[in-house]
Amino acid sequence: MAERTVAVLAGGLSHERDVSLRSGRRLSVALRGQGLTVEEWDTDAGLIERLRKHRPDAVIVALHGGEGENGSVQTVLEMLEVPYVGTSSQGCRRAWDKPTAKALLEKSGYATPAWVVLPHSTFRELGAQDVLDAIVERLGLPLILKPDQGGSALGTQVVREASELPAAMVGCFAYGDTVLAERLVEGVEVAVTVIETDAGPVALPAVEIVPENGVYDYTARYTAGLTDFFAPARLSDESAKAVGELAVAAHRLLGLRDISRTDAIVCEDGTVQFLEVNLSPGLTETSTVPMAVEASGSSLGSVFGELVSRAVERRS
Repeated sequence: MAERTVAVLAGGLSHERDVSLRSGRRLSVALRGQGLTVEEWDTDAGLIERLRKHRPDAVIVALHGGEGENGSVQTVLEMLEVPYVGTSSQGCRRAWDKPTAKALLEKSGYATPAWVVLPHSTFRELGAQDVLDAIVERLGLPLILKPDQGGSALGTQVVREASELPAAMVGCFAYGDTVLAERLVEGVEVAVTVIETDAGPVALPAVEIVPENGVYDYTARYTAGLTDFFAPARLSDESAKAVGELAVAAHRLLGLRDISRTDAIVCEDGTVQFLEVNLSPGLTETSTVPMAVEASGSSLGSVFGELVSRAVERRS
């Protein structure tokens, strides 16, 4: 372990660059504490040359959004035969698209809030107001709007009145060309981290999320003090088991690998609603994965150190 060199990829050009850099720095410190030699690399025009020249024993993709989660960087690593921690390029493409992930989970019998997906062109061609009216008629209010691809809740808008919908849609389209409109379900919001072990994927204790303003948006995620977290979540044993089973099921059904985070809502009647899955979850001071790891009695360095070992072994 001590002789291994790990390259942590962080930064990139997505809207989540700053968060990725924070995640990369924290992860690098944790891995160095495990005796690993760690290099922090940005993803720029020099990345492939660095990979060819330095050939790290493994790469950890700590990129959020864009090429870090849509399978692009993973494809490059696969072409160069560089082992890496995280989901394969094919799995990334499945899970990166929120509607695809929701459809696969729903088809397998798991609950997810009703939704529709529409590109920006539909509003231009069919008339924005008519399309908006049809959305409300189909899903009701309140709604939550989010880009069909992306992370960190960027572009996410909550709509409680029909009059708010046009402006919210414009705000959402600022982060993508296609919008996922979803029925807003009330309940306990949780994030469940899944880690792969020799015994298979295991769900860590769920983390309960209580944002000050009621919406877990970008600001609430990454500004200390704006959200209260409870790890483990304040759930009944039955609900805690259910969210863990959902997260493991999502990990398996979507073909994920090594680590993932599933976001869900536990409704008052005990129903667990799948929201989305994250392939490269944040590792900042306000991110839920480190909280879940700590609640499980482990440490970020030891967890990712083991994942590095798994990645290296996959190569041999």
